[in-house]
Amino acid sequence: MTERTGHNEIPDRYRYAVIPHIMVDDAAAAIDFYQRAFGAREDFRIYAPGGGILHAEITIGRSALMLGDASDEAETASFAAPASLGGGTSVTLHVFVPDVDSLAERAQTAGAEILQPPKDMFHGDRTVILKDPSGHMWVFLTHLEDVSDKELRRRLAAAE
Repeated sequence: MTERTGHNEIPDRYRYAVIPHIMVDDAAAAIDFYQRAFGAREDFRIYAPGGGILHAEITIGRSALMLGDASDEAETASFAAPASLGGGTSVTLHVFVPDVDSLAERAQTAGAEILQPPKDMFHGDRTVILKDPSGHMWVFLTHLEDVSDKELRRRLAAAE
């Protein structure tokens, strides 16, 4: 197990990841929310010929996210927003950030629903779980310490 250090570095295994592409009912409003709530930077957007956003990309911390307006056309029905699926989603987006507590506060002020307030977890990260106004689930983490497999098992056993 590595001791806590003065800086919170993202573990190597999370530095390069699959880039999620989410669909929302109002991509422009979602981008605005992500900027206010998560400090996102908009990298670019491509407008659809009939209006709306066909494709946009933002960066949250070091993590890229693709998004666009959901479609209700039969041939593209797989590009649906959570609301059209009954409000649920089968995906949760994980992002490491330097300060999960300040992000949680800013996100809640911007309209996110906090499902689990920030807390230190057995796996070595301080974690908050929230839902954004579009219905997407997010887990933001601040890395506190590296935890060996042996220590992880010990902590899980102690929690039972």
